[in-house]
Amino acid sequence: MERRKQMYNRVCSFCGRPETQDTVVVPGPENVSICEHCVKLCQKYIDTRHAENKTNEFKLKELPTPTELKAYLDEYIIGQDYAKKVLSVAVYNHYKRIGQKTGSGSDDAVRLEKSNVLLLGPTGVGKTLLAKTLAEKLEVPFAIADATTVTEAGYVGDDVENILLKLIQNADGDIAKAEHGIIFIDEIDKIARKSENVSITRDVSGEGVQQALLKIIEGTEASVPPNGGRKHPNQDTYKIDTSNILFICGGAFVGLDKIVRQRVCEHPVGFSADIKTHEEENLTELYKDLIPDDLVKFGIIPELIGRLPITVALNPLTKNDLKRILVEPKNAITKQYQKSFDLDGTSLIFEPGAIDAIAQKAIDQNTGARGLRAIIEKLVLEPMYISPSVKGKKQITITKHIVENACVPEIKVLSTKTA
Repeated sequence: MERRKQMYNRVCSFCGRPETQDTVVVPGPENVSICEHCVKLCQKYIDTRHAENKTNEFKLKELPTPTELKAYLDEYIIGQDYAKKVLSVAVYNHYKRIGQKTGSGSDDAVRLEKSNVLLLGPTGVGKTLLAKTLAEKLEVPFAIADATTVTEAGYVGDDVENILLKLIQNADGDIAKAEHGIIFIDEIDKIARKSENVSITRDVSGEGVQQALLKIIEGTEASVPPNGGRKHPNQDTYKIDTSNILFICGGAFVGLDKIVRQRVCEHPVGFSADIKTHEEENLTELYKDLIPDDLVKFGIIPELIGRLPITVALNPLTKNDLKRILVEPKNAITKQYQKSFDLDGTSLIFEPGAIDAIAQKAIDQNTGARGLRAIIEKLVLEPMYISPSVKGKKQITITKHIVENACVPEIKVLSTKTA
């Protein structure tokens, strides 16, 4: 009885309403109390703020169709048609899925699962460029991470959360925007575990990193230190939901082709099971026979394989591919250097023989498209150093002889008049 009297003596600290049989007043610390009416007002305010935040969520301006995405990729990237198609469909379905979750049908019993992508192919074939170009087309934040710099928590190296920090930074600190971005994780093959058997000892740069990556790839709310580095207790962190971030992982996977080829040779299917030689077969065709067990034998854990359901191979670039890469794309390397020289009043010309020789050098160096810029940079270094000091209109011609013999190109003055 005495206790009931004490309860009814409580008064709401916010509106002054006393507690009665019809009104509950909740006691709080330091003699502060709140009545149920004020609680309802607070809940209404919270719901309103949440609704406002939802209307401010990041949305794509427009979702291009797969054919539109591939057409855009064709403008900047030579070859790899099959990979372009697979990626275009995967990216379209990913952002369509996000629209389905936030749209009017969000209560539908059928939920679309996230489909991250695994790109297989040697260095310099365009894995990073494909992912980056798609992000540019969609105008979503994009970040590149190197799997070899990440270590398991508690060891020297980067936490996996630092991958997310790069995305947040590229989104100018906008968490909602970052939560709809694309992350490309390169060298994923370099963190394969050392053997197919589960290791008893710690493998801090292999299986342990795969386990750490698994959490953010499958979708979780991660705590990201704003300044990078290791997390510490009581440290301020960004909270970011990775459920709608598209992860594209890439790697050379040297030796995986042998695993696939060995299995296919041991178990040919049907009368027409034609096992092609290494020279006859390209990676795209070979990896169409890829099964999850092949990746497990390579050293990727089954759980991570399950979170990368879309697998596509990129073929090594031929000499003809490299020649086209030099001149055809909108942002072709030769066009970039020509633009740079043009700003100094210099016309830079690449003869067809020079283009052929540059492509051959990249083939000989086994660097793919990535090595083309370095080759041209060496060729034009001296002219780039001298040309700005020479007055008037100038012309530089890169010939096959200059490329093959590493000669310094001549700067020809066409006119001493300046514009």
